[in-house]
Amino acid sequence: MIRHILLVKFKSSASSKAIQEVLEDFQAIATKIDGICAVEWGRNNSVEKLNDDYSHCIQMTFTNEHSRQNYLPHPVHDALKKKFNTVLDKIIVFDYTIS
Repeated sequence: MIRHILLVKFKSSASSKAIQEVLEDFQAIATKIDGICAVEWGRNNSVEKLNDDYSHCIQMTFTNEHSRQNYLPHPVHDALKKKFNTVLDKIIVFDYTIS
């Protein structure tokens, strides 16, 4: 399985409603693209304050490498990226294989 982690900093101008809609769209993508086992997201609440202004994490789990490769160019993912980019300031993407 492949874990796909997004650390997200939203634009200061992004409304709470717009951010919530994007996060809900990420949550729903598992029902629209085969091979996504799970999607979860959360807002940073670390007391260590080492998040460098990244406020949210989105975590996706793919069944295998083929599923991740299917997701990346998928039209549903492309549509989500367009919407996401309207509220996104910065992002870190980190993937790893679950052993």
